[in-house]
Amino acid sequence: MENELRILLTEEDAEAERVAELTGHLREELLDLDVEDVTTVPGGEAPPGARAVDVTQIGALLVTLGSSATALNQVITVIRSWLGRRHETRPSLRLQMGHDVLEVSEATEDQVAEAFRTFVERHAKAGAEP
Repeated sequence: MENELRILLTEEDAEAERVAELTGHLREELLDLDVEDVTTVPGGEAPPGARAVDVTQIGALLVTLGSSATALNQVITVIRSWLGRRHETRPSLRLQMGHDVLEVSEATEDQVAEAFRTFVERHAKAGAEP
């Protein structure tokens, strides 16, 4: 759906508990915004022979933006601020709205700002009323 933003947070060589902690902190900040909901995305059952815990599923959030015209911009602002406070390590993020995907990993703050601005602009135009 166009009003849903999927966020996948990963961190190289991180333990599952660390990814869960990071995701929980981000979720708490996002819940303070004018969005309908921020939920964790449950992982499916692990395939035979796979690790019992899939770290990529631990770091998955689904943000339901609702009808607020500024909700996506607010969410991106919080994500950018949250990411900027991660000085000890740099988590990677994958944002997805519909078929549009933005992946941010090893980028400068300016590159992240530009990528987020472009992402928001693409979806602000799509959601604009005539």
